[in-house]
Amino acid sequence: MSQKLNAAELFVKCLEAEGVNYIFGVPGEENLTFLEALRASTIRLVVTRNEQSAVFMAATMGKLTGKVGVAISTLGPGATNLVTGVAYAEFGAMPLLVITGQKPIRKSKQGRFQIIDVVRMMEPITKFSATIVSAGRVPSMVREAVKIAQTERPGAVHLELPEDIALETTNALPIIPQKVRRPNPDEKAIDLAVEAIESAKSPIVLIASGANRKLVRKQLEQFLNQTGIPFVTTQTGKGVLDESSDLYMGTTALSSGDYAHKIIERSDLVITIGHDITEKPPFVFMQKITQETTRKKPRKMPAILHINFSEADIGDIYAPTLEVVGDISNALWQMSGKITLQKSWDFSDFKRIREMAKISMKKEEESDAFPLLPERIVADVGRVMPHDGILSLDNGMYKIWFARNYMAHQQNSILLDNALATMGAGLSSGIATKLLYPKKKVLVIAGDGGLMMNIAELETAKRLGVNLTILILNDCGFGMIKWKQKDMKLPNFGLEFENPDFLKLAESFGAKGYRIKSAAELALTLQKTLAKEGVHIIECPIDYSKTNDALGKKLQAELSKIK
Repeated sequence: MSQKLNAAELFVKCLEAEGVNYIFGVPGEENLTFLEALRASTIRLVVTRNEQSAVFMAATMGKLTGKVGVAISTLGPGATNLVTGVAYAEFGAMPLLVITGQKPIRKSKQGRFQIIDVVRMMEPITKFSATIVSAGRVPSMVREAVKIAQTERPGAVHLELPEDIALETTNALPIIPQKVRRPNPDEKAIDLAVEAIESAKSPIVLIASGANRKLVRKQLEQFLNQTGIPFVTTQTGKGVLDESSDLYMGTTALSSGDYAHKIIERSDLVITIGHDITEKPPFVFMQKITQETTRKKPRKMPAILHINFSEADIGDIYAPTLEVVGDISNALWQMSGKITLQKSWDFSDFKRIREMAKISMKKEEESDAFPLLPERIVADVGRVMPHDGILSLDNGMYKIWFARNYMAHQQNSILLDNALATMGAGLSSGIATKLLYPKKKVLVIAGDGGLMMNIAELETAKRLGVNLTILILNDCGFGMIKWKQKDMKLPNFGLEFENPDFLKLAESFGAKGYRIKSAAELALTLQKTLAKEGVHIIECPIDYSKTNDALGKKLQAELSKIK
């Protein structure tokens, strides 16, 4: 007979069986039985300063490993603090399990003190949310939750463990997870896709977030090298393939007139790999739907071939012409074995536009203007970061410039959120990344607004002993919204604030602070801090005032001349 365990001990054993190595969170008194079980386990508890940060860290672990990341909180305000991070994981397709405590459910001694319906609160932003009502149910519920979180499309799940259930004992044992193979695409769908590609004049591949979650790089690289079809990426598709490739045509980051969108518009078939409609789409998709529904601005728009683990979500911005549903790697492997290189394919317009964009960006990338232009900052970071280094971006105007101009060489070498697009995640994500890859160079890039939202996690970074560089791009305001306000020709109002002295702030946390005083200093300071141990904070002034001009108006005028 197996030794009896209480529900909390069994829960932890189940997480060990699932391969969980870290749990992030801020426990409370309702978690103390679970905490004691965790103390005796192989799982490392990382106490954060805010529950939101804990979920950002756990979600990042899920994204980078493909296994469920785990965060814990108490009931009431602890659980409500999880919400933004849970939505971040759900929208970003990151496998996540959040565990919340709760008062006893069989007999309450405190009325409704701190009690809200956490399960119902979590339902709209998770794939699964439930209360564990008996110790014997722990193994099946944990296995079900983890499986749901990791199954395509990945996302967030939630389990609530009440105090009295945590103490209940049982002879139940963990359920050992088994590998499940994803179904392969239908052969007829593959044949139709091959026919569409061979019949196209100027096909292009669009690599999106679904391709960044699984190991599809090998088959995708083989398919593109065999066919010579160029590719662009969405923001969350960056790094799936090496962007130093001659086939890389850009990232859909800026406005509809920017060069990557112009390249897509000049194709007659867009082959989308893992496109997810939670990500802001290429503008050509919206134009296509508008044209087909309103019949305005008639012009030839590209057909869309959808290749993904699941069927397309049809909406106002995405309506594929043809779908290949199933394992992406297998689909690409089958297509590679059947497709014939076509001499009639013409990619000359793509290459001309890409070269024009490179020339157009060069002046700003080399500018000595101070405060620094976004293009110069991106260029300097690109010169300093090794190919296997990882950028962890918060959300702000600079994120768009990094998506557009930064050249990613390896999968998940640039972490950004283009789904929920929440501020405050960059530092937490960087800390989790460094825990997972202690030998890699990790650079957190955050605006002053986003960083200050979870600034307390600097203490977490110091306590964990991670070597981390944090680049603060300081414009004393919410830069992206200020840009939008200006673009709408509205008066400047409500978006500016004052910041602390970031050097003194760094010192107060036991970190080392640096202030950039000229354009020439940034690359040198980054190089120095990335080579050192400890936590380093670099404050760099940034100038977005030329953003409206730099969004490509000159380039758009040049592109309009290409027929």
